[in-house]
Amino acid sequence: MSTIHQIGIIGAGNISEAYLKLAPLFPGTKIVAVADIAPAAAKARADQFGITALSVDEMLKNSEIDTVINLTIPAAHYEISHAILSAGKHAYSEKPFALSLDDAKKLVAEADARGLKLGSAPDTFLGGGGQTARRLIDEGKVGRIIAGSMYFMGHGMEAWHPNPTFFFQPGGGPVLDMGPYYTSALINLIGPAKSVTAIASKGFDERFVTAEGPMKGKSVPVLVPTTINAIIEFVSGAQITFGTSWDVWKHGHANPIELYGSAGTMLVPDPNFFGGTVSYSKDGGDYVEVDAADAPFGRANWTGERANYRMLGVADLLDAAEQGREPRCSGRVALHALDIMVSILEAAATRKVVDLSTTTERPAPLTAIDAERLIAAR
Repeated sequence: MSTIHQIGIIGAGNISEAYLKLAPLFPGTKIVAVADIAPAAAKARADQFGITALSVDEMLKNSEIDTVINLTIPAAHYEISHAILSAGKHAYSEKPFALSLDDAKKLVAEADARGLKLGSAPDTFLGGGGQTARRLIDEGKVGRIIAGSMYFMGHGMEAWHPNPTFFFQPGGGPVLDMGPYYTSALINLIGPAKSVTAIASKGFDERFVTAEGPMKGKSVPVLVPTTINAIIEFVSGAQITFGTSWDVWKHGHANPIELYGSAGTMLVPDPNFFGGTVSYSKDGGDYVEVDAADAPFGRANWTGERANYRMLGVADLLDAAEQGREPRCSGRVALHALDIMVSILEAAATRKVVDLSTTTERPAPLTAIDAERLIAAR
């Protein structure tokens, strides 16, 4: 990138720390201010990183800030992203992009009308793991993808999150919370989806919070399905089974995503992370392992020996603004991913097959040349 973009963050919660720590990896991004509905939270985060604490209105009116990252709770994502765009600034939101398809479509239309770039997490599929899998598929290593399975299972957030209430309210649940990682990964690997069907249930009526914090010892009502099993049909003809639950204490699904092709099988790393090892077979032969550590944004750089390059999606969005192209984590990709997720919930509620109302182009692969442009020092 040729410009150092001045960036603000709205939302000083847990995830803001990762964005602030990782922004220096991308010289074209400079986070200069943070805002929050709770001024004390904004000041604490600002003091931690030596930046400015602003009110939301002050940030939106600041002419030096050209991009704002929306890290508010899911219920506020649409309102805040719309306000960012209305202020004439590029907008990048944490997932989920919005809670309704109509709101997501409005955001895409607003960005287009104003000539602004709009993007959304997750950007994990831009990491070494997701891009290595993409390259191997594009090279035909496993042939045409016919079917697949993916699983995300656990027992919710009440044991580690200080205030997990919103996870169990409308807009929460495992599909909208974790589904963006999986659906975006599949759009990157396979392309757009066509239809879905699903069933869902709720394992517990309330959750008891054991994590340290203001909610410890309190019960949280569960207002959304917490176990969902879906089948996603893609335009390519591939059928992917998607099982996700917050009602599971333990399971044996070691591979989060498996893709079954006409010429072999591929085991895709956890889409919640940037790195990992991709394994693929030729026909029924032994797996060939490809470590993504040597691919751009695949090397471990975070606590627990994880690859973490959060802010990559923001950097790519701003590079897209300079290059006059579509961001890889674009509003259109996020809109289609949301369409898959809300359609899964609709299909589960109605016990029907639901045809999607949107589509998208497969994001362009992130090449080594593209990666170098994002991280090159001035």
